[in-house]
Amino acid sequence: MISMHPIASRDNPLLKELRKLAQGNTAYRKTGRFWVEGDHLCSAALLRGLQPTIAVFAESCWSQAAAQFGSAAPKTVVVPDALFSEISGLESPAKMGFVLDLPPATAIDPQAPTVILDRVQDAGNVGSILRSAAAFGFKQVIALHETAALWSPKVLRAGMGAHFGLLLHESVPEADLDALALPLVVTSSHQGGLIQDLQLPFPCAWVLGHEGQGVRQSLLARAQVHVRIGQPGGEESLNVAAAAAICLHSSSIGAR
Repeated sequence: MISMHPIASRDNPLLKELRKLAQGNTAYRKTGRFWVEGDHLCSAALLRGLQPTIAVFAESCWSQAAAQFGSAAPKTVVVPDALFSEISGLESPAKMGFVLDLPPATAIDPQAPTVILDRVQDAGNVGSILRSAAAFGFKQVIALHETAALWSPKVLRAGMGAHFGLLLHESVPEADLDALALPLVVTSSHQGGLIQDLQLPFPCAWVLGHEGQGVRQSLLARAQVHVRIGQPGGEESLNVAAAAAICLHSSSIGAR
């Protein structure tokens, strides 16, 4: 039997915590759990075998969602639509969400195909890169210091469920990259061969850098392979998420 708990007060302690998780970029670091909103992300979590600790529904959504999601969590909360809108960080709230525990911290896998994020600061870019990583067979993402918070609501939305199939490491010092037993590959506008002309190593670790400054010099010095993405249209550079999709796809072709 589904155990449903109605909450009608905006001062309820749980709702206060949910507002922080849904609207704050780093609130998850204090609580050890994060918020996903909408049936797509909630379904993606369940498909990966994750169990939410709390499922939250707006009243107008509950009757339709109960059959599919009502038993997903040990605790199910239903709130008035107006209160759900106050929780949500979206202009058009999705009317359902899950609270999930952060995965336990693990050591870097030395052999896993990897993406290294060097101070990539836009949440949309980070989420898009995670999607490309998951799509093209890169199992591990290492976010160095000053990269956008990986489990923030904006990155989770942009990732569209990619988080749940990746091994993620956050706020990693550069020295910890010594654990990788893979060649590092970087892109540059002025160094290396054209990506379509190279036989790229796989598995490998792609390094993707800051939106304005690119990859830091110390990481460029670590790299075994430098590549250029040809731009016959004459643009100066590509958005880092677009460049990531090209690079990771090129590696996946070489792996087949």
